[in-house]
Amino acid sequence: EVDDGAFTPIEAMISSMTPAERLKPELINPSRRKRIADGSGVTLQDVNKLMKQFQDTKKMMRMMGDKRNMMNMMKQFKGMGGKMPTGIE
Repeated sequence: EVDDGAFTPIEAMISSMTPAERLKPELINPSRRKRIADGSGVTLQDVNKLMKQFQDTKKMMRMMGDKRNMMNMMKQFKGMGGKMPTGIE
């Protein structure tokens, strides 16, 4: 169960982005990250963490979209006795 308040900083960061930044996060350079942090009341590290999570999720979705990668991931998962690999939470 997730506390609703956990999403408040994320929502504030996204609200502090321009429409162009929301559409194309690759536009967000270090000075824009600082502006987003200042505008949302979070630290620069929080913005960097959000950007990293977004990139990791995007990468995972791309891998899952490739059916061959998905089959390989499922074979690896099955080969580990159904246990999640370390590093994945």
